[in-house]
Amino acid sequence: MTPGVVVVMLSLFLGIQPIATDLYLPALPALTSGFGASMHQAQLTLTALLLAFGLSQLIWGPLSDRYGRRPILLWGMVAFTLASVGSVVASSIEQLLIWRSAQGAAMGAAVMCARAIVRDLYAPIEGARMMSKGLTGLGLLACISAPLGGLLSDWLGWRAALGALAVFGALVLTITVLRFEETLTKANPQALHPVALARTWATILRHPTFWTFTLLAATSYGGLFTFLATSSFVFINALGLSKTQYGLLMFSMSLVYICGTIICRRLIPRIGIRRTVALAGAFTLTGGTLAGVLGWLGWHSVWAIMLPYYLFILAHGVHQPCGQSGAVSAFPQAAGTASALSGFLMMLAAFAMGLWLGVTMPVDAANATVLPLTHGLWFWAVLIAAVAWLLVPRFGDLSQPPQRSEPSGPA
Repeated sequence: MTPGVVVVMLSLFLGIQPIATDLYLPALPALTSGFGASMHQAQLTLTALLLAFGLSQLIWGPLSDRYGRRPILLWGMVAFTLASVGSVVASSIEQLLIWRSAQGAAMGAAVMCARAIVRDLYAPIEGARMMSKGLTGLGLLACISAPLGGLLSDWLGWRAALGALAVFGALVLTITVLRFEETLTKANPQALHPVALARTWATILRHPTFWTFTLLAATSYGGLFTFLATSSFVFINALGLSKTQYGLLMFSMSLVYICGTIICRRLIPRIGIRRTVALAGAFTLTGGTLAGVLGWLGWHSVWAIMLPYYLFILAHGVHQPCGQSGAVSAFPQAAGTASALSGFLMMLAAFAMGLWLGVTMPVDAANATVLPLTHGLWFWAVLIAAVAWLLVPRFGDLSQPPQRSEPSGPA
């Protein structure tokens, strides 16, 4: 595959996540009314998708190391398309919950393989630059997902928004069949052997480079998840924006994120990954601290949140490509398993944050507050900066070849 084809494939595989979440969110209120369900039940359809997404990667990763990326991608995209069709025809909220869980599990195959493909094809530093290009494509898909979901829901009903996921899945499946070529040059026949798998997991989990870049990606994603999980409540209920105005804010956030991914691949060849991440950490800490302090001082306005958050999300566009590619950099023979463990830990961080937000976010508009959002961003900003300035300088040299910690199966 040419580099251009690889970038397109990465964008589609990584972009399936915002397609499955952002495009569906505008239809959530209408979907809730259509099934006569509670808001808690409707929100479970999103939580179940993300939980299945995180857990499924632990299975897809070793499978891809054993059988290759192409068959896993084909199985995953077939399952995603069928689950999307099932969501459209679901007759109850319980059925929809099952189909959304299946979607999340299938989505894990695409996102996990995308990270592994980068390691299959590129050395670590170049891999970070290619990952940034793929995440730029993810940003473009995120830009159009929420507006498209809103339009489809308003014009054709909430089932049309769910149907768009089936169309996207079928499109990605077709492109994969026609254009994707296997990137794993040598499958590991011992990848699914229980003893070999346990040994590989243990080796990966002992490697400081894996933890350094996984923590970078997980803490940065935790900040993004905090914003996504609270922003509609904060901006619409607490600050009085319309849904259209809120959609424009989300669009602007995605554009800034895209700029961050472009900056990432411009800086890496010039100053290296460690300095690039350190510089982005300064933007993260500045943005998160400003948001937290302004919220604490009572400056509760749209721009008191968004202007600092633009700094945060700009740096997110640097941390994610470096973190996701760096986590698998030391494991060329077990990239799928390393990608799976990294992705699972990212979702675990988001799940923990979701539990905290569920306790701290008021459920009624009368008591709406910005503080869970602003304090959450401040918390993650401190953690991200600590990883960027303390761990990455020590364990983040991706220019060196993997050492003896490379996993291997039994003789």
